[in-house]
Amino acid sequence: MEALLDTYNTVAATSVTTWFKACRVKDIPKNGGACVKYQDKQIALFNFARKGKWYACQNLCPHKLEMVLSRGMIGDQEGIAKVACPMHKKTFSLETGENLNGDLEAIATYPVKIDAGFVYLGFSE
Repeated sequence: MEALLDTYNTVAATSVTTWFKACRVKDIPKNGGACVKYQDKQIALFNFARKGKWYACQNLCPHKLEMVLSRGMIGDQEGIAKVACPMHKKTFSLETGENLNGDLEAIATYPVKIDAGFVYLGFSE
């Protein structure tokens, strides 16, 4: 499973070469998340309605190597949108992927855009 971590890499908005049509906006609950499969990756997608923003990151939590981040609780830490792993409450910035507990490597994040009622995820592959 640890080798799987290496397949996830943050994609900057300026590096997007593929916009993947993930789902309809109405498919993701407000202030909640869901898992989307793209090729061999599981991506956690969040509709952070309280902030009026969408976020995407790897679904794989690096702490115990479980595909669970899409079921984590989203919130705010000093203005930073974050997700807490539902298993052990490790927290990650949804903006940069940084581990806010300071004890793990960052997770990969991906650009999200909304167009005509659909959610698109940005990849550079």
